[in-house]
Order: sequence, then C-alpha cells, then structure tokens
Amino acid sequence: MEYHVPALGDFGDGIGLVSMEHTSDGIFSAGKGGADAIYATGDGKVEIVCMHECSVACVKSALGYPSYYPIKPLGGEERPVAAVLMDLDGTTVRSEPFWISIIEMSVRSLLGKLGFELDEADMPFVAGHSVSEHLAYCIRKYCPDRTLDEAIKHYFEHTEREMDLILHHGKSGAFLPAPGVKEFLLALKGAGVKIGLVTSGLYRKAYPEILAAFRHMGLGDPLDFYDSIVTAGTRPQPGAYGTLGELESKPHPWLYAESGCVGLGIPAEDSATVIGIEDSGAGVCSVRLAGYSTVGIGGGNIKQSGTMAFVTHYCEGFDAVGELIRGRG
Repeated sequence: MEYHVPALGDFGDGIGLVSMEHTSDGIFSAGKGGADAIYATGDGKVEIVCMHECSVACVKSALGYPSYYPIKPLGGEERPVAAVLMDLDGTTVRSEPFWISIIEMSVRSLLGKLGFELDEADMPFVAGHSVSEHLAYCIRKYCPDRTLDEAIKHYFEHTEREMDLILHHGKSGAFLPAPGVKEFLLALKGAGVKIGLVTSGLYRKAYPEILAAFRHMGLGDPLDFYDSIVTAGTRPQPGAYGTLGELESKPHPWLYAESGCVGLGIPAEDSATVIGIEDSGAGVCSVRLAGYSTVGIGGGNIKQSGTMAFVTHYCEGFDAVGELIRGRG
C-alpha cells in the first residue's frame, strides 16, 4: 500500500501509518466532506486527515482535550542551520530507564504489589509523552479503579526521594549524557548555532537531569550554556501541578514552537533554518507540527511508534547529525 499525505510526502508500507475510515472523534470520514484519506500513527496518538492539497493532524488526548493542527509544508531548498532544538530524555541524556522505573514504582504503589513490573508492550506508552499520559495509560490497563490524582501523588513521592538521593547524597548513573552529545554541542557552539533544550518534563525534574549530565561532561551550568530552555512548567509544591505542560506537551507543537519563536527569537518565516532532534514518536510529531525539519535519532521509539512519516531525516547518532548540519552550509 502507498500513502499520499499532503505536506508530509509519499510513503510505502514500512512507514507505520494505519488507514482509518473515520477519525476517532467522528468529525471526519474518508471520502467525505473533503477528506480523501485518514491515517493514524502506529501508536494511535496522532491522526492525519488528508485533503486535496493539505493535511491536518489531530493530536489525541488521554485526558479528553484533543486538538487539530495544520501540517505545514517545509518549503523549498534547505537553508543553513541557525538553530538546533533538542529533546532531553533519550536524546541529550540517557534517562528513559530511570523515568520508566518511576512510572513502574507508581503503579506498584497503586496496586500494593512490590513485585509488579511493566510489560515490554507498555514501553511506547510510558516514554515520550507527558507524565499524566503515561500514568493514565497504566491506570486503564492495570488498575482502572484508581485515580490519576492518586497516581500523580505516588509519582512525585518516588521522584522527590530519588532526586534527593541523586542531588544531595551522591547517587550517580541515573542521568548520563548520550554518546557523542558533548562533542556535538561544542561543535554547534563553535559554529555560532543557537541551541534550545525542549522537554515535556517539569522544570524540577528536567533541571537536575541536565545539570547531572553537564557535570559529567564538564560543561558547567546548562543555564549558561543553552540559548533557550523550555520545560513543561513548574510545580509549586510536591504532588501539585503548576504552569502548563500536561495538556500542551508533545506531540502537541507548543513547546517546540515556543522554544524557536519565543526562546530563540526566530520568526515563523525563518523556520527553515531550524531543526529539531528527537528520539521519540511524540517528539518528532511535535517538531514537525511546529513547522520545523525533524531529525529522528536512533535509540528511541520512533520506528516502533509508527511515526516515521513525521521524520525529515533519520540518523543513528550525533556524528551523522553533525554531518547533516554541515552539509546544509
């Protein structure tokens, strides 16, 4: 089967898209009302409505707030890269096992079962999305009689304990830099390329991560290094949510759009000078829906989540990403 998706491209069977007769909200039907075809990503998180000359993406929500976004064409010839936006977990820092373990601990607490472990089939749904999305998935599957509020409280209890061990009691090894990321970051700095860090994690989670990785690399304080850091928001007290993040997080485009347009001051008309680097399916959708070229990097769940249609380039490591950027002048 071949897929024609205006603004994204033409793809073959291996791309991971799934044909649908209707969008899950029932608004669009294939072959009716201007919709030529409807596809979903393999993980079902994003649905694409293909029209004659354009496409729109519906980012679904486990919390009941889906949104539709136009998929913007990337335009003509690629321009020299002026800014690089980078994901944190899995891309810059090898931390996914740590955060998945926190999800697992939270479900153990909800179930009261010390021996509980997540299945391999759960992995695409407990990485790359927001904390509430991860926990909502686990509640539906493992403990539908428990509430999201209960899960969030357990999540932050475990997080606070583990972060305290890392930051104040010398626990190491949870947050290490991805292979090649130090050399890549320094090369970008040397070339005068702006660098933004973008994460769906709350600031109190994200900052200790990147700080630990920067200490390991000997790069000092990340607040002095990055030109922009955009997180999901802040939390005024343990167990409580603060500003933004849970409903607007990846695969919604807002975190990346804010980093490029507001954080780095690059207007939408210069979006062709920006690339985003991601290792997750939710992340590549977020970058592409923000209107930027997407570089998928190996080691995450992009292929498993069926989101390769949102990837402009795919590289196994940072050496290849560096070559790609140099090749654009």
